[in-house]
Amino acid sequence: MITYLQAIILGLSQGVTELFPISSLGHSVLLPYLLGWHLSQSSNIFLVFLIFTHLATALVLFGFFLKDWKLIITGIFRSIKIRAIRKDDTYALLGWRIIVATIPVGIFGILFEEKFKQLFSAPKIISGFLILNAGILYFSEVLKNRQKKLQVSSADNTASDEEIAKISWWQSIKIGLAESLALFPGISRTGSTIGGGILTGLNHENSARFSFLLATPVIFAAAVLKLPDLISADLASQTGPIIVGAIASGIGAFFSVKFLTKYFENKTLRPFAVYCLLVGVITLILL
Repeated sequence: MITYLQAIILGLSQGVTELFPISSLGHSVLLPYLLGWHLSQSSNIFLVFLIFTHLATALVLFGFFLKDWKLIITGIFRSIKIRAIRKDDTYALLGWRIIVATIPVGIFGILFEEKFKQLFSAPKIISGFLILNAGILYFSEVLKNRQKKLQVSSADNTASDEEIAKISWWQSIKIGLAESLALFPGISRTGSTIGGGILTGLNHENSARFSFLLATPVIFAAAVLKLPDLISADLASQTGPIIVGAIASGIGAFFSVKFLTKYFENKTLRPFAVYCLLVGVITLILL
């Protein structure tokens, strides 16, 4: 049973940590253990709760980038209509880059869903993945600095859909493969996707922007796949906490994306790497 207070705390945590590169699933699993809550994280109720909080995050992301999604969706249909993707059609290119980058995480998610779900009851392993996440963030910054010296990255640190659309199909797949790491609780979707973007030569802001755009269809798709759980689960006693948790998640996501889109204009992943390292080590000791 999830109480209203637990729902608010878990919802805010999910909304914030889904977009900050510090792993929402990792925090959703570790928080109950650290706070002494007796929640069954493998139960249908808890999974349904996570689905609704993730859906709230996806809706906030879609609303925040609504103007962009209108351009992207229009571009995709425009390319379908003419049966070609023109090199000067930025938003058609961007839309198909997003679709291609979504494929790897979809395949791995379907093939290994049960394996990943088993990790929900292994907090020590998740603490280890948080430490690994810190390494991913740190080495992404190391790579970025090397790219600057080699003049491989973008000329400036401004967001540009044209720059994102220039990445190749193979680079889109590599970003999608990097995002697939986030299927492990403790590895951040945002962090791994930004790291993948940096690997392709994008700057921080473009990598973050592509990460937020890519997160929307991935989260929606994951929720749709879980619809049978929503139908079969007995939600009568938990409807209120689930709704409250979803609202809290949406609020946390809104302020997070608003902050992070500004933050990555001139800041780095290093503070988040330090945070994940500290949390991972401390929780390993406590658990």
